[in-house]
Amino acid sequence: MKSIYLDNAATTKLDEEVLQEMLPYLRENYGNASSIYELGRESRKAVEDAREKIAKVLNCKPNEIYFTAGGSESDNTAIKGIAKANKGKGNHIITSKIEHPAVLETCKQLEKEGFEVSYISVDEDGILNLDELKNNIKPTTILITVMFANNEIGTIQPIEEIGKIAKENNIYFHTDAVQAVGSVKIDVQKLNIDALSLSGHKFYGPKGIGALYVKNGMKFEKFVDGGHQERNKRAGTENVAAIVGMGKAIEMAYDNLEEHNKKIKELRDYYVEQVKEKIPYIKINGDMEKRLPGNSNISFRFIEGEGLLLNLDLKGICASSGSACTSGSLDPSHVLLAIGLPHEIAHGSLRISIGKYNTKEEIDYLVKNLVNIVNRLRDMSPLWEKFIEEENK
Repeated sequence: MKSIYLDNAATTKLDEEVLQEMLPYLRENYGNASSIYELGRESRKAVEDAREKIAKVLNCKPNEIYFTAGGSESDNTAIKGIAKANKGKGNHIITSKIEHPAVLETCKQLEKEGFEVSYISVDEDGILNLDELKNNIKPTTILITVMFANNEIGTIQPIEEIGKIAKENNIYFHTDAVQAVGSVKIDVQKLNIDALSLSGHKFYGPKGIGALYVKNGMKFEKFVDGGHQERNKRAGTENVAAIVGMGKAIEMAYDNLEEHNKKIKELRDYYVEQVKEKIPYIKINGDMEKRLPGNSNISFRFIEGEGLLLNLDLKGICASSGSACTSGSLDPSHVLLAIGLPHEIAHGSLRISIGKYNTKEEIDYLVKNLVNIVNRLRDMSPLWEKFIEEENK
């Protein structure tokens, strides 16, 4: 059966060049990076080379990069680590209503521990309300954590403005940039970002490896107790092969950023125009300009997103109705509710996230099947039948 992968926001295919870069550190150069003999020194050099590659992309110092097991660990560590290390200054955190669960659930846990959290609204396109952000700042505010780009609707936040507000008020600023790294140029110095989370598998690198940038001089509590790895902030033997893979993947992503983004955006825009032309009663979610190049989130009225996904799967098409981390939930997306969609429309959303391996032929195949599936599902919907009767009156 034909298989078409259009869920690159959930994860990406491991690039073959990245795999080849990793293989020696799974076979011949398997030394522990903390060992002092040559085999260990080779692994240590590989780890530090990868650290330098990530630092170069973000415009920071290599010793400001800490390796983690992925984006969720990076988010947890940044938010909890900064909050707990600076609780002598205050206990107030500001975030947005459309953050990834790795941020929202972390903030909820801190609330149980005595911290106060303000959840800022977004507009109908998913853009943070900057006035509300400013009005929620208190003398006790120690951290602002706002995602760079949303994982469901692709909206890119006004990160430079948020960073400026944070700096002017002497507040630390963390951004979950898991969706943005690999698709957007990011300069942590220019944007006044104090901490940033990223994950290797979002830009054609391996799963199970991430990184956290933390500005030098900023206090934050250690991740894991034990050994002295990662400058005594995260104990545990380094996953050398995965670190090497992530370093190669981020290097390749930024060497080819403009070329890939141009192709991906053209495919995304072509898909959206085809859907607008061929399927009525839809709503495009998120800002179409301030948006990740490959992201499309469209609500199809009078159908359920789960039925849409299952029927697409039968045709070999991999897509999503929201975040991969909440795909087991029958509740509508908290992001779509936050931008003002009613439950019945939010339930019928489809996220397509296009990557560098996708083709126009695949988009044509998707649209052809999408038209048939939407029509069939609507024909079976009592809500559709009632709507048509009212339209014909």
